[in-house]
Amino acid sequence: EVQLVESGGGLVQAGGSLRLSCAASGFTFDDYAIGWFRQAPGKEREGVSCISSVDDSTYYADSVKGRFTSSSDNAKNTVYLQMNNLKPEDTAVYYCAAEWRLLQDDDSCPLSKADYWGQGTQVTVSS
Repeated sequence: EVQLVESGGGLVQAGGSLRLSCAASGFTFDDYAIGWFRQAPGKEREGVSCISSVDDSTYYADSVKGRFTSSSDNAKNTVYLQMNNLKPEDTAVYYCAAEWRLLQDDDSCPLSKADYWGQGTQVTVSS
């Protein structure tokens, strides 16, 4: 059974930090790019970041560049999203997603169409 399980969300003051985790199981982790997305109430889902060990590519949305960093521990099948200098506008439900990227011609990141999604974790940043 394929699973993506996010954790690490919570309530933090503006300027603070959180680290989200996305634990994957049920598929060959090394063959997939893992992306982070977020959705705030009343807003469209936004791609935040992506990391892929298939081609060592990464992606960050302009809104988070310099503040968020994604990393991968392939031994643990886990991707992390370190979020620093958080702002109230970062408040959203954060989801991780996986897309198979082995043998694809184009860059693995950002994701184009995820194959699997996690259930999400809430991040709330107070001002």
